[in-house]
Amino acid sequence: MKYLERQNFACMALMECWICERKCKLNEGKVGVCKNYANINGELVHIGYGKLSAVESRPIEIKPFFHYYPGTTALTFSGYGCNFYCPWCQNYHLSFSSPPDIELIPPEKLVGLALLHGDQGLCASFNEPATLFHYLLDVFELGTKRGLYSCLVTNGYFTLKALKMLLDAGATGFSIDIKGCPGMKVLTTIDHSKVFRNARFILDNGGHVEMVYLVVPKANDSCYEWIFKMHLEKLGEDVPLHINRYYPANYWRESPTSLECLIRLREIAMKEYNIKFVYVGNVGDPRLEATHCPKCGKRLITRIGYRVVEFKVKDGKCPYCGERIPIYG
Repeated sequence: MKYLERQNFACMALMECWICERKCKLNEGKVGVCKNYANINGELVHIGYGKLSAVESRPIEIKPFFHYYPGTTALTFSGYGCNFYCPWCQNYHLSFSSPPDIELIPPEKLVGLALLHGDQGLCASFNEPATLFHYLLDVFELGTKRGLYSCLVTNGYFTLKALKMLLDAGATGFSIDIKGCPGMKVLTTIDHSKVFRNARFILDNGGHVEMVYLVVPKANDSCYEWIFKMHLEKLGEDVPLHINRYYPANYWRESPTSLECLIRLREIAMKEYNIKFVYVGNVGDPRLEATHCPKCGKRLITRIGYRVVEFKVKDGKCPYCGERIPIYG
C-alpha cells in the first residue's frame, strides 16, 4: 500500500468517542483514555459494560449529598478506569486500572440487589461513572421504573449529548468534583469551565447538583477564587458547595489540607461570594457538616458519621423564619 493510500485508510478507520469532553479519536481496535470504550469494526463498543469493581449499600450523605434524599441509602457501584487520572486519587487502584476479564453484572441483578437491601436509590461512584456510561443508561432506566432514584459522583466532564441521555434515563443527582481552574500545573488538558457548564445544564433540566472542591495543597489550593466565582455566577447561591480535606494518596504526598485553610475558604465562600450552603468535609466535625438556615442561622439538619440525626426542614422551608431550604427528594 502506498503512503497516501495508508493515510486515507487510517482516516477512514478513525472515530471519535462522544461520551466525555476528551472526545478521544480512536483507530480500529484501540481504546480511549478511560480504557472502557473501543473502536471495533468502526463502532464505539463499551468493553467495560457491567464489569463492576464494587457493589455496596451506603448512606447518601457520604457521596457527599447533603440536600438530596437526606437520610436514605443508595446501592453504590463502580467500574474501572477514568478519564482524568488525578495524581492524588484516593481510588487509584480502581481508576488507574483497565476493566478485567470478569463476568458482568446485568442491570436487572443490580437493581434487584438495591431492592433486596432496602436501598432507596442507585449511585455510581468510586471511579468515574463516565466509564460505565451505557451501563448507567440501562441501570438508571430500570431503577426509575422500580421506584429508585439514580445519582452519580463524577468529575462532570460529559458531553452535553451524553448528559442529556443520562437525565432522560432517570439520573437526577450529580455530586460533581471540580478539580481545579485554568492555569493549573496538573490536569492541564482539562477545560474546567465545561464542568460548570454541565452543572448548569443539569440544573436547567430539573436535576440536582452539589459541587465538591477537594483542596489539594500545591495543586488546586490557589484556585478557590475562580471556583467560587464560577459557582456563584453559573450555578447560584443555593447550590451546595463541599470544601473537602485532601489526604496523601497515589503520587501526591503533600501533607493533608490544614483545617485552618478549609475553614478560611468556607468563610470566604459564604461571606465574600454569598454561597448559602457551604460544608467542610473529610474532617469528621458535625458542626461543619450541619445545615443552618442562611437567614436566621438556626440549625436545621444535623449529621453525624454520614447519618442524619436531626431534620427540622418543613415543606422545604425553615420552620423558624420561613426561608426556603432547597432539598431534592
